[in-house]
Amino acid sequence: MKRMERGIQPALVDTTCLCRVDAGLKTVVGAKKFVPGSRVCMQPNIKPSIHPSRHKPSREARSRNQLPLLPGLPDDLAIACLIRVPRNEHRKLRLVCKRWYKLLAGNFFYSLRKNLGMAEEWIYVMKRDRDRKILFHAFDPIYQQWQPLPPVPKEYSEALGFGSAVLSGCHLYLFGGKDPIKGSMRRVIFYSARTNKWHRAPDMLRRRHFSGSCVINNCLYVAGGESEGGHRSLKSAEVYDPNKNRWSFISEMETAMVPFIGVVHDGKWFLKGLGPHRQVISEVYHPETDSWNAVYNGMVAGWRNPSISMNGNLYALDCKDGCRLRIYDVATDTWGKHIDSKLHLGSSRALEAAALIQLNGKLCIIRNNMSISMVDVSNADNGRSSTSDHLWETIAGKGQFKTFITNIWSSFSSRNRIKVHLLHCQMLQA
Repeated sequence: MKRMERGIQPALVDTTCLCRVDAGLKTVVGAKKFVPGSRVCMQPNIKPSIHPSRHKPSREARSRNQLPLLPGLPDDLAIACLIRVPRNEHRKLRLVCKRWYKLLAGNFFYSLRKNLGMAEEWIYVMKRDRDRKILFHAFDPIYQQWQPLPPVPKEYSEALGFGSAVLSGCHLYLFGGKDPIKGSMRRVIFYSARTNKWHRAPDMLRRRHFSGSCVINNCLYVAGGESEGGHRSLKSAEVYDPNKNRWSFISEMETAMVPFIGVVHDGKWFLKGLGPHRQVISEVYHPETDSWNAVYNGMVAGWRNPSISMNGNLYALDCKDGCRLRIYDVATDTWGKHIDSKLHLGSSRALEAAALIQLNGKLCIIRNNMSISMVDVSNADNGRSSTSDHLWETIAGKGQFKTFITNIWSSFSSRNRIKVHLLHCQMLQA
């Protein structure tokens, strides 16, 4: 009786399932032509196609299978730990594993550091070596060490008169310049402090070298300069918007100019340079109205390079070694205020101040011998002048250099008779 009951039980597998069709029919669609009334097998472990196929695991499955960033911690807590590691150690973190490399190679990691106020500011400098090649290094003010960086791409290794600017706080742009063979260039490249790599950007609209540049509202403005051809001096100007990733022309200057100094102050871009007949001219650009105007006030009359605008004040050097600063007084239209360190280093070219930048809220002075001084201008007296030496701080230099690299550069600057100086100096966050 039990045998009969087992005999009348329905089949465990439906014989009309397409999976039982001869393999020579190749596909389920082909099988339905020859087996009327057949249907697709509903068993989850049997595929409707008789040919095996490989499927990539889902993102959830991959995340379940991969190892955590830090053993015993969920990834969000691991990231919270890693973003607190000093920037000086990030190159080592990238070597731990692929997941750490991908984390530190993306924008999420450094955007999180920036939003939480953990981004560190480093000084980036470019200088030519004995063979006229460009050296590219960064200075870590916390550990007071110089860090080697990827070399500048070949097209800029021997170029002259190219500009530099910082966008988004972490991208150092190089643009224009004159190649020894090809002449004036439109090329634009940028270095990312987050990825530690060089990248290409859209070319400028005009070939130019020795041009003026500035950054307003995270847009790069370039004006004037020289270009090979009939009109050597240029009065054209253009702007690059990183959000749109394109260049566009703006209003031309009133007179063609080769700028040798420029600054953004009070929302306006001031330029001072040489005109077509080698005369000194000055113009100011108003971004709100997209217009240029000539300017001949006391500011441009006593304006010297380098200069910087910080906290609503305009600062410039009053001596070659950068140990005395001048402050522009809007009320009197003069450069009457001073901040003096009481200590002057000398007038040699090696000790000549080459750049002023803002670093951690202080004014930073970089010299050709790679010595660096910082001035706390926020605590300077509001009187006519200030001689408080406690406002000055040396973070690299003052007779002693922090690393072997700076020792080499200092001795090279003092011994070599060829005029060697810093090409560009900027501050980047990461």
